[in-house]
Amino acid sequence: MRKRILITGASAGLGEEMARQFGALDRDLALCARRLPRLEALRSEVTAAHPGVTVAVRALDVTDHDAVFRVFRKLRDELGGLDRIVVNAGLGKGQPLGTGYFAANKQTAEVNFVAALAQCEAAMEIFREQGAGHLVVISSMSAMRGMPRNLTTYAATKAGVAALAEGIRADVLGTDIRVTTIFPGYIRSEMNARVRRTPLLVDTEPGVRSMVRAIERERPHAYTPAWPWTPLSFAMRHLPLRLLAKVT
Repeated sequence: MRKRILITGASAGLGEEMARQFGALDRDLALCARRLPRLEALRSEVTAAHPGVTVAVRALDVTDHDAVFRVFRKLRDELGGLDRIVVNAGLGKGQPLGTGYFAANKQTAEVNFVAALAQCEAAMEIFREQGAGHLVVISSMSAMRGMPRNLTTYAATKAGVAALAEGIRADVLGTDIRVTTIFPGYIRSEMNARVRRTPLLVDTEPGVRSMVRAIERERPHAYTPAWPWTPLSFAMRHLPLRLLAKVT
Protein backbone atom coordinates (compact mmCIF):
# COMPACT_ATOMS: atom_id res chain seq x y z
CA MET A 1 0.00 0.00 0.00
CA ARG A 2 1.23 3.49 -0.91
CA LYS A 3 0.72 5.15 2.47
CA ARG A 4 2.37 8.57 1.94
CA ILE A 5 1.14 10.49 -1.10
CA LEU A 6 2.24 13.90 -2.41
CA ILE A 7 -0.16 15.74 -4.73
CA THR A 8 0.63 18.98 -6.54
CA GLY A 9 -2.09 21.40 -7.59
CA ALA A 10 -4.07 20.23 -4.56
CA SER A 11 -5.88 23.46 -3.69
CA ALA A 12 -8.69 23.00 -6.23
CA GLY A 13 -10.26 20.73 -8.81
CA LEU A 14 -8.98 17.23 -9.40
CA GLY A 15 -6.07 17.55 -6.97
CA GLU A 16 -8.29 18.74 -4.13
CA GLU A 17 -10.74 15.88 -4.66
CA MET A 18 -7.92 13.34 -4.94
CA ALA A 19 -6.72 14.51 -1.53
CA ARG A 20 -10.19 13.94 -0.07
CA GLN A 21 -10.50 10.49 -1.56
CA PHE A 22 -7.01 9.31 -0.66
CA GLY A 23 -7.59 10.69 2.84
CA ALA A 24 -10.72 8.52 3.04
CA LEU A 25 -8.44 5.57 2.28
CA ASP A 26 -6.35 6.50 5.36
CA ARG A 27 -3.36 7.69 3.36
CA ASP A 28 -1.06 10.36 4.75
CA LEU A 29 -0.92 13.38 2.44
CA ALA A 30 1.60 15.99 1.36
CA LEU A 31 -0.31 18.73 -0.46
CA CYS A 32 1.22 21.52 -2.57
CA ALA A 33 -0.29 24.48 -4.39
CA ARG A 34 0.12 28.24 -4.68
CA ARG A 35 -2.89 29.01 -2.47
CA LEU A 36 -1.82 28.04 1.04
CA PRO A 37 -5.06 29.13 2.80
CA ARG A 38 -7.04 26.70 0.63
CA LEU A 39 -4.60 23.91 1.44
CA GLU A 40 -4.92 24.67 5.14
CA ALA A 41 -8.72 24.55 4.88
CA LEU A 42 -8.48 21.23 3.04
CA ARG A 43 -6.14 19.87 5.71
CA SER A 44 -8.66 20.79 8.40
CA GLU A 45 -11.46 19.13 6.44
CA VAL A 46 -9.55 15.89 5.82
CA THR A 47 -8.16 15.52 9.34
CA ALA A 48 -11.58 16.23 10.86
CA ALA A 49 -13.14 13.49 8.74
CA HIS A 50 -10.22 11.08 9.20
CA PRO A 51 -8.42 11.79 12.51
CA GLY A 52 -5.71 9.18 11.91
CA VAL A 53 -4.50 10.83 8.71
CA THR A 54 -1.48 13.15 8.67
CA VAL A 55 -1.72 16.05 6.21
CA ALA A 56 1.32 18.24 5.52
CA VAL A 57 0.90 21.33 3.35
CA ARG A 58 3.31 23.69 1.58
CA ALA A 59 2.83 26.65 -0.71
CA LEU A 60 4.39 25.90 -4.08
CA ASP A 61 4.46 27.58 -7.45
CA VAL A 62 5.60 24.75 -9.72
CA THR A 63 7.19 27.23 -12.14
CA ASP A 64 9.71 28.00 -9.38
CA HIS A 65 11.80 24.96 -10.20
CA ASP A 66 14.22 25.27 -7.31
CA ALA A 67 11.26 25.44 -4.95
CA VAL A 68 9.86 22.20 -6.40
CA PHE A 69 12.96 20.28 -5.35
CA ARG A 70 13.13 22.02 -1.99
CA VAL A 71 9.45 21.50 -1.11
CA PHE A 72 9.38 17.87 -2.22
CA ARG A 73 12.38 17.12 -0.01
CA LYS A 74 10.88 18.92 2.99
CA LEU A 75 7.62 17.03 2.64
CA ARG A 76 9.49 13.76 2.29
CA ASP A 77 11.34 14.49 5.51
CA GLU A 78 8.16 15.53 7.30
CA LEU A 79 6.32 12.32 6.41
CA GLY A 80 9.37 10.09 6.74
CA GLY A 81 9.37 9.24 3.03
CA LEU A 82 7.05 9.44 0.04
CA ASP A 83 5.48 6.38 -1.55
CA ARG A 84 3.58 8.08 -4.37
CA ILE A 85 3.89 11.48 -6.05
CA VAL A 86 1.08 12.75 -8.26
CA VAL A 87 2.19 15.35 -10.82
CA ASN A 88 -1.15 17.08 -11.18
CA ALA A 89 -0.62 20.85 -11.25
CA GLY A 90 -1.67 22.24 -14.62
CA LEU A 91 -3.10 25.14 -16.57
CA GLY A 92 -5.88 25.24 -19.15
CA LYS A 93 -5.15 28.50 -20.90
CA GLY A 94 -4.61 28.61 -24.64
CA GLN A 95 -5.61 30.28 -27.88
CA PRO A 96 -5.20 29.40 -31.58
CA LEU A 97 -1.63 29.95 -32.65
CA GLY A 98 -0.97 33.10 -34.62
CA THR A 99 -3.84 35.08 -33.08
CA GLY A 100 -1.77 37.26 -30.76
CA TYR A 101 -1.89 35.17 -27.59
CA PHE A 102 1.63 33.78 -27.43
CA ALA A 103 1.91 34.76 -23.75
CA ALA A 104 -1.03 32.53 -22.79
CA ASN A 105 0.26 29.61 -24.85
CA LYS A 106 3.77 30.02 -23.45
CA GLN A 107 2.44 30.03 -19.88
CA THR A 108 0.49 26.86 -20.56
CA ALA A 109 3.59 25.18 -21.98
CA GLU A 110 5.73 26.27 -19.04
CA VAL A 111 3.29 25.07 -16.39
CA ASN A 112 2.10 21.88 -18.06
CA PHE A 113 5.40 20.60 -19.42
CA VAL A 114 8.50 22.36 -18.07
CA ALA A 115 7.14 22.50 -14.52
CA ALA A 116 5.98 18.88 -14.85
CA LEU A 117 9.53 17.97 -15.86
CA ALA A 118 10.82 19.63 -12.69
CA GLN A 119 8.29 17.70 -10.59
CA CYS A 120 9.21 14.40 -12.24
CA GLU A 121 12.92 15.12 -11.68
CA ALA A 122 12.33 15.90 -8.01
CA ALA A 123 10.12 12.84 -7.57
CA MET A 124 12.55 10.49 -9.27
CA GLU A 125 15.46 11.74 -7.17
CA ILE A 126 13.49 10.73 -4.08
CA PHE A 127 12.38 7.38 -5.50
CA ARG A 128 15.84 6.44 -6.77
CA GLU A 129 17.29 7.22 -3.35
CA GLN A 130 14.57 5.15 -1.65
CA GLY A 131 14.74 2.38 -4.24
CA ALA A 132 10.95 2.40 -4.60
CA GLY A 133 7.97 4.64 -5.30
CA HIS A 134 5.05 5.33 -7.61
CA LEU A 135 5.15 8.31 -9.97
CA VAL A 136 1.75 9.35 -11.34
CA VAL A 137 1.52 11.87 -14.18
CA ILE A 138 -1.86 13.44 -15.00
CA SER A 139 -2.14 13.88 -18.77
CA SER A 140 -5.43 14.31 -20.67
CA MET A 141 -7.53 12.64 -23.34
CA SER A 142 -6.57 15.61 -25.51
CA ALA A 143 -3.08 14.07 -25.66
CA MET A 144 -4.36 11.46 -28.10
CA ARG A 145 -3.99 13.81 -31.10
CA GLY A 146 -3.10 17.33 -32.11
CA MET A 147 -6.11 19.45 -31.26
CA PRO A 148 -7.49 22.60 -32.92
CA ARG A 149 -8.28 26.09 -31.63
CA ASN A 150 -7.84 26.77 -27.90
CA LEU A 151 -6.68 23.20 -27.25
CA THR A 152 -3.65 23.19 -29.55
CA THR A 153 -0.97 24.09 -27.01
CA TYR A 154 -2.70 22.36 -24.10
CA ALA A 155 -2.98 19.07 -26.02
CA ALA A 156 0.66 19.29 -27.09
CA THR A 157 1.81 19.73 -23.49
CA LYS A 158 -0.30 16.81 -22.31
CA ALA A 159 1.09 14.61 -25.08
CA GLY A 160 4.54 15.74 -23.98
CA VAL A 161 4.07 14.73 -20.34
CA ALA A 162 2.65 11.38 -21.43
CA ALA A 163 5.78 10.74 -23.50
CA LEU A 164 7.93 11.92 -20.59
CA ALA A 165 6.23 9.46 -18.23
CA GLU A 166 6.65 6.61 -20.71
CA GLY A 167 10.35 7.39 -21.05
CA ILE A 168 10.78 7.34 -17.28
CA ARG A 169 8.86 4.05 -17.14
CA ALA A 170 11.19 2.55 -19.71
CA ASP A 171 14.18 3.73 -17.69
CA VAL A 172 13.07 2.02 -14.45
CA LEU A 173 11.70 -1.25 -15.82
CA GLY A 174 12.66 -4.13 -13.55
CA THR A 175 12.90 -1.93 -10.45
CA ASP A 176 10.49 -1.22 -7.60
CA ILE A 177 9.63 2.18 -9.10
CA ARG A 178 6.29 2.28 -10.91
CA VAL A 179 5.10 4.96 -13.34
CA THR A 180 1.44 5.54 -14.25
CA THR A 181 0.00 7.98 -16.78
CA ILE A 182 -3.64 8.97 -16.24
CA PHE A 183 -5.63 10.31 -19.21
CA PRO A 184 -8.75 11.97 -17.73
CA GLY A 185 -11.71 12.68 -19.95
CA TYR A 186 -14.11 15.52 -19.29
CA ILE A 187 -14.28 15.82 -15.49
CA ARG A 188 -15.76 18.90 -13.85
CA SER A 189 -13.07 21.03 -12.18
CA GLU A 190 -12.22 24.63 -11.46
CA MET A 191 -10.40 24.73 -14.80
CA ASN A 192 -13.61 24.08 -16.77
CA ALA A 193 -16.15 25.54 -14.33
CA ARG A 194 -17.53 27.91 -16.97
CA VAL A 195 -18.17 25.15 -19.49
CA ARG A 196 -21.84 24.28 -19.58
CA ARG A 197 -22.56 21.88 -22.44
CA THR A 198 -19.57 19.63 -22.92
CA PRO A 199 -20.69 16.14 -23.96
CA LEU A 200 -19.66 13.32 -21.59
CA LEU A 201 -18.75 15.74 -18.76
CA VAL A 202 -18.95 14.01 -15.36
CA ASP A 203 -19.01 15.57 -11.91
CA THR A 204 -15.80 15.95 -9.95
CA GLU A 205 -16.40 13.29 -7.28
CA PRO A 206 -17.22 10.30 -9.54
CA GLY A 207 -14.68 11.40 -12.11
CA VAL A 208 -11.88 11.56 -9.56
CA ARG A 209 -13.05 8.28 -8.03
CA SER A 210 -12.28 6.65 -11.35
CA MET A 211 -8.85 8.30 -11.34
CA VAL A 212 -8.06 7.15 -7.79
CA ARG A 213 -9.15 3.61 -8.63
CA ALA A 214 -6.85 3.61 -11.67
CA ILE A 215 -3.95 5.06 -9.70
CA GLU A 216 -4.33 2.38 -7.04
CA ARG A 217 -4.00 -0.33 -9.69
CA GLU A 218 -0.60 1.09 -10.70
CA ARG A 219 -0.93 0.10 -14.34
CA PRO A 220 1.21 1.89 -16.93
CA HIS A 221 -1.70 4.00 -18.18
CA ALA A 222 -5.45 4.43 -17.75
CA TYR A 223 -8.25 6.37 -19.43
CA THR A 224 -10.69 7.74 -16.88
CA PRO A 225 -13.57 7.22 -16.51
CA ALA A 226 -12.87 3.93 -18.31
CA TRP A 227 -16.24 4.15 -20.03
CA PRO A 228 -16.49 5.76 -22.53
CA TRP A 229 -12.89 7.00 -22.71
CA THR A 230 -11.10 3.69 -23.24
CA PRO A 231 -12.89 2.95 -26.54
CA LEU A 232 -12.89 6.64 -27.44
CA SER A 233 -9.11 6.73 -27.08
CA PHE A 234 -8.86 4.34 -30.03
CA ALA A 235 -11.36 6.37 -32.06
CA MET A 236 -9.57 9.65 -31.33
CA ARG A 237 -6.28 8.24 -32.55
CA HIS A 238 -7.76 7.06 -35.84
CA LEU A 239 -10.40 9.62 -36.80
CA PRO A 240 -9.56 11.66 -39.91
CA LEU A 241 -8.16 15.00 -38.80
CA ARG A 242 -10.92 16.90 -40.57
CA LEU A 243 -13.58 15.02 -38.57
CA LEU A 244 -11.65 15.35 -35.32
CA ALA A 245 -11.48 19.13 -35.82
CA LYS A 246 -15.26 19.27 -36.16
CA VAL A 247 -16.10 17.29 -33.03
CA THR A 248 -13.62 18.86 -30.59
